[in-house]
Amino acid sequence: MGGDMEEYKYTTILEKEEDGGYHAFCPALSGCHTQGDTYDEAVENIKDAIKLYIESLKAHQEPIPDEDITIKPLKVAV
Repeated sequence: MGGDMEEYKYTTILEKEEDGGYHAFCPALSGCHTQGDTYDEAVENIKDAIKLYIESLKAHQEPIPDEDITIKPLKVAV
């Protein structure tokens, strides 16, 4: 294996599930979801899922999406 690996940066969202574990997904990569029994496992799993997703896009000569997401915490008075 040779050559430099490209690095990509994407926002991921991890949600704690009611029945335990975590659901993780990457909004910029449609359909890129995974889960883990622990937070750390979900983080590792979404990293792997993103890597496989991008490898598949490259293999099919499809464009790799740029992230176009803004995270903005808001306070709402009710």
